[in-house]
Amino acid sequence: MTRAHLGALACLGYLATSAAAGPTLPPAEEAAKERLNTSPRHGELQTVDVGGTGVRLWVVHPERRDRAPAVIVIHEIFGLTNWIRAVADQLAADGFVAVAPDLLSGKGANGGGTESFGNRDDVTRAVSGLARDEVIARLDAVRRFALGLPDANGKSAAIGFCWGGTTSFAWAGAQPGLDAAVVYYGTAPQDLPALASVKAPVLGLYGGNDARVGATIEPTRTKMKELGKPYETHVFDGAGHGFLRAQDGQDGANRRAAEQAWPLTVAFLRERTK
Repeated sequence: MTRAHLGALACLGYLATSAAAGPTLPPAEEAAKERLNTSPRHGELQTVDVGGTGVRLWVVHPERRDRAPAVIVIHEIFGLTNWIRAVADQLAADGFVAVAPDLLSGKGANGGGTESFGNRDDVTRAVSGLARDEVIARLDAVRRFALGLPDANGKSAAIGFCWGGTTSFAWAGAQPGLDAAVVYYGTAPQDLPALASVKAPVLGLYGGNDARVGATIEPTRTKMKELGKPYETHVFDGAGHGFLRAQDGQDGANRRAAEQAWPLTVAFLRERTK
């Protein structure tokens, strides 16, 4: 890393204050388990009741003296994986209370969640079939839980990836109490009333080689501008869909995108949850 790069990150307020803060990016998918096994932070599984169903949560607390904003981590179409847990761990390293719900809780065999499905294809079908109203209700309950944690400071934000990115954008229109929403390679609600109800500033982070999602960015930007809604977008040349998880992809472009996107994410969340 060059001196200029270090200086830029420092200006964003992003550099760790000590070596114990750990790496500055979430790991790629294949390194997620090792990150979790070696993390100095306290992560734990908890449960919140939503309509009689226990929704499981992976909660990671930051190492800081004062209270911190709560960030709800919305998983990809692959459910609550080790990678999503590792993203939550990195958010805690960056100073946030990170809460990652398993939105498949109660949907699997014997009332299980993501872990109870036979394979990834079964998980993706189950996540794709989740009803949006139920997902929003669960996220609202998770947010209430997060804000009630002893180390939470009353501010809350959402961050989501792929399916979770789309859900993060939709939740920003359904939950007026959110202070910020981060959308990694997800699409916006397509109807104008849903966009009109968005209260929180939205940060969108996209791969340049992601045509399906990329085709929605400019129409969304136009609508958000017409509505006077803050919508900051970044498109990273050569990066594909899922670049933060698949950091080895696209001949290095995914890694370069991750190195740019994560500092932007942390700076945005810090600024909007002061």
